[in-house]
Amino acid sequence: MAQWDLAIRGGTIIDGSGAGRFEGDIAVKDGRIAAVGTVEGAAAEEIDARGHIVTPGFVDIHTHYDGQITWTDRLDPSSDHGVTTVVMGNCGVGFAPMRQHQRETVIELMEGVEDIPGVVMAEGVPFNWETFPEYLDAIEQRPSDMDFAAQIPHSPLRVYVMGERGLAEQANDADLADMRRLVAEALEAGALGVSTSRSMAHRFRDGRPAPSLNSPEDELLALAAGLHDAGRGVFQVTPDTQNDPEREFALFRRIAETAGRPLSFTLMAGEGMGSKEHLAGLESARADGVVIRGQSTPRAVGFLFGLDLSLHPFALNPSYREIEGLPLAERVARMRDPGFRRRLLGEEPDTANPLFRALVGDTSMLFPLGNPPNYEPGKEDNLAARAAETGQDLMDLIYDELLRDEGRAILYSPKGNVEGDDITVGKGLFSHENVLLGLGDGGAHYGMICDAGLPTWFLTACVRDAAPGEGMDLVRAVQLMTQDAAQAVGLADRGTLAPGYKADINVIDFDRLAVKAPQVVRDLPADGRRLLQKAGGYAATLVSGVVTYRNGEHTGALPGKLVRGAQPRPGV
Repeated sequence: MAQWDLAIRGGTIIDGSGAGRFEGDIAVKDGRIAAVGTVEGAAAEEIDARGHIVTPGFVDIHTHYDGQITWTDRLDPSSDHGVTTVVMGNCGVGFAPMRQHQRETVIELMEGVEDIPGVVMAEGVPFNWETFPEYLDAIEQRPSDMDFAAQIPHSPLRVYVMGERGLAEQANDADLADMRRLVAEALEAGALGVSTSRSMAHRFRDGRPAPSLNSPEDELLALAAGLHDAGRGVFQVTPDTQNDPEREFALFRRIAETAGRPLSFTLMAGEGMGSKEHLAGLESARADGVVIRGQSTPRAVGFLFGLDLSLHPFALNPSYREIEGLPLAERVARMRDPGFRRRLLGEEPDTANPLFRALVGDTSMLFPLGNPPNYEPGKEDNLAARAAETGQDLMDLIYDELLRDEGRAILYSPKGNVEGDDITVGKGLFSHENVLLGLGDGGAHYGMICDAGLPTWFLTACVRDAAPGEGMDLVRAVQLMTQDAAQAVGLADRGTLAPGYKADINVIDFDRLAVKAPQVVRDLPADGRRLLQKAGGYAATLVSGVVTYRNGEHTGALPGKLVRGAQPRPGV
């Protein structure tokens, strides 16, 4: 009889703790790691990991799978990139709590903030809940290819408590008391934390601000007090980058001190992002024992433009609006008509949404993404530079580029983590101890951003393929995506390859690791479209000791489940 359920033999183990790599075996029993080192005894299943690295499964703390988990059992693209646990409900948006007559408001908000088509949510999300504990009960019934944890989002909470007043008015004392109580109730039911957004970019599609943007400090402190009452959980916030950065960080600190719980916020390098002040604040808070961390990404946040995607520089022009509902081939044919081209090129974007207007209007940095995708193109690859060199009108050149590959070409527009024309400044943030790897945004921005492949890109571009002396150490890179991420949100039972820990594991052919180009697929409810990005080099991914992916293919196994609240370190 086999002693172990599964054994991984002869791999280079990087255990997530930051300790040095070593050759060895891992034994799994009953979903947990039973032994690490030299493992004797037979196993019911064996994986030969010779020549491969073996890491904990990756933990992605910033996703938006709140809707996707209700209509599918695969949380891809994250699961294609070694991720075995995700945290959703970020940025103050989600689907609960919600009274049934508020369904359209919740859908419209997610459509505007997270670029999920309304028809997809209307058909795909069952909305068989109202309170946040009921939402947890509903998604607990969902099998999945990975574990998932949820946070209670501020905007739907505000509308749930205040009704229509929550869209524009300030909360009164009774409202604040209700929000505080409901946050504590959600935490006690298994929410991992509470989230909010102060970003002026977060709006309904018609340009109205997200409900959380109407919240003064006393409301944010009421949410924090709910965490304090529950005695558990984390606080996640998307900052107001238009506010003075020192004042913004001082607010974060007051929230963290009121809650007595960890807080994390979106941290971006670049002009007007306040990263220098925020990093100084992190150091000061750490010295004083206040737990605050920044969530960031080592590459620029890339908006993807294309005729088959949500936006491109002509998407909001009146003439394009006339044809946007046509099949791609018909749109391409119309756009190749000289008369239509002249008319479209002569128009301006027409939208009430300031974010969308800014996105399509900024053509100063646009690059062909290519295949394989190039997320760090040279300045000479910028279409503006190419137009200047050739004397071609820039908008004419962009028009031609969009028509490449029968309209399937994708243009890359780096926005966050950009300083001037430097799109690599985000890498410098990770020399700071209190900066977490995040912002993959899986489950959202279906037609605009596809950054859920960040773990694979990070291990290749920032570690393996980095220029000599410029790359991050592999051991530290793995620690950022495993133990550091897990412990930051209270999931201390995973992210480490040691006896007693959850057997979430990656076996990686590091030399073959590769990020593939994003592709448009139509596999959402209502035949909805999204960007999907695959990877190469993952020999096996395990969740709770069960192989979920082998050589990039889903095995059909669905051992993933809802994680209710913080999880203790094994033995505690």
